[in-house]
Amino acid sequence: MTTEVKPVNGKPANVNRIGLMQQEYRGGESTLCQGCGHNSITAQIIAAAYDLSLQPSQIIKVSGIGCSSKTPAYFLNRSHGFNTLHGRMPSVATGAILANRTMTAIGVSGDGDTGSIGLGQFKHMVRRNVPMVYIIENNGVYGLTKGQFSATADVGQHLKYAGTNELPPIDVCVEALVADAGFVASRLPAMPSRCASC
Repeated sequence: MTTEVKPVNGKPANVNRIGLMQQEYRGGESTLCQGCGHNSITAQIIAAAYDLSLQPSQIIKVSGIGCSSKTPAYFLNRSHGFNTLHGRMPSVATGAILANRTMTAIGVSGDGDTGSIGLGQFKHMVRRNVPMVYIIENNGVYGLTKGQFSATADVGQHLKYAGTNELPPIDVCVEALVADAGFVASRLPAMPSRCASC
């Protein structure tokens, strides 16, 4: 779908270097809980892809299981996407990148997907410095399964159905640094959980 844009000083208004408007980087409507931090992350991915003039057809989006795995449906609707098994996104992403090195890969995973069942896969991917953006949407809780603590939950965190967490969190950024990842960034503290089931 293309939208006609009125020119300003001979150039189309509100388009990036490849002639796309920001709305062309969106995906489907979010079905996540109102106020969910995952939606904020999606909005920033859309803004960054537009600003960088990424060609959507040259993007591979890969995700695992959980609330975070739904977010790739909400950005870059003309890109390639694959939802993998729980914790196995790093292996599938590595294979996709090796199969087609001209593509840009964006992996979206959750704290449970990366910090629990997929921790080994995550560690091996970052120690290999696989060329991709790997986003971990960390809210310290398993929202889809009604609010159990994830492995990244803070000590003392309290959830409506699970009580108070007594275990220390796994810090996935420290794990990436120890594995000698090429670039690691974090937004601290962890994303607050606003999931209705928490």
